[in-house]
Amino acid sequence: MVRNGSWTVCATTFVTPQRQNIQAVRRLSVAGALVLALFALAACGSASSQSGGSSTQKAGLSLADVKKDGVITVGTEGTYRPFTFHDKGSGELTGYDVDVMRAVADKLGVDVKFEETQWDAIFAGLDAGRFDAIANQVSITDERKAKYAFSTPYTVSPGVVVVNDDDKSISSISDLNGKTTAQSLTSNWYKLAQQNGAKIQSVEGWAQAVTLLKQGRVDATVNDRLTFLDYKTTERDASLKVAAETGDEARNAIAFRKGSDSLVKAVDKAIAELKADGTLAQISKKYFGEDVSG
Repeated sequence: MVRNGSWTVCATTFVTPQRQNIQAVRRLSVAGALVLALFALAACGSASSQSGGSSTQKAGLSLADVKKDGVITVGTEGTYRPFTFHDKGSGELTGYDVDVMRAVADKLGVDVKFEETQWDAIFAGLDAGRFDAIANQVSITDERKAKYAFSTPYTVSPGVVVVNDDDKSISSISDLNGKTTAQSLTSNWYKLAQQNGAKIQSVEGWAQAVTLLKQGRVDATVNDRLTFLDYKTTERDASLKVAAETGDEARNAIAFRKGSDSLVKAVDKAIAELKADGTLAQISKKYFGEDVSG
């Protein structure tokens, strides 16, 4: 979810970073008004990012720059299983996004260096030039496209309606009308289920939703397909199935600074080749049991 707050000084709107709460505005004394005015003059003409990044961004990198360095540096969390995580908690960095990025770098003819960082700081790190790209299931949104360049998506994940394997009453999203679904109230899936007439049982997340579904206390849960596939692959649980797709899908790609045109073009070519030769499908099946590369 995108949660942004804003305040205005001198006709310039300052927007708080993504995923952060609005900071409280302290009351100013008359004596402090001058300080505020000076701050306003200094601040006019700049605005913070609505995508979690900083207000300034280093210039993008060209393919020639990366080739010259012989390495592409990539920001990733390292704690986001099964996309980017450490094997057995402290082993080698691995995961779907990590394997995809290694394959892309191989096509580019360079090494890849991963810089691990928290999600809340990942766009700021890209802006500052700490790394050249982000591979961390970054969804393409209009807000992000305004500030960042994106590769061709390497993950496409539609929303799905998950039910017990023996359920035959739900075969489309409209069949949720009058049914009870388990949803996190902070997710977009909650809104979608509600819009289709479902009664909502509030849960904290996927694990709790699955528990209620298997206990027969709810009829379904709506989530993204990747979440279901990861659960199915990890838990080897055949008691649940996908009854329908929602029509909405997340398209996730590698993010770059604006101005990285030749680099993005080369990465797009690499991704196309990896799709054509079956590499992306092979990596997908390793983590999800089927091809999720789109």
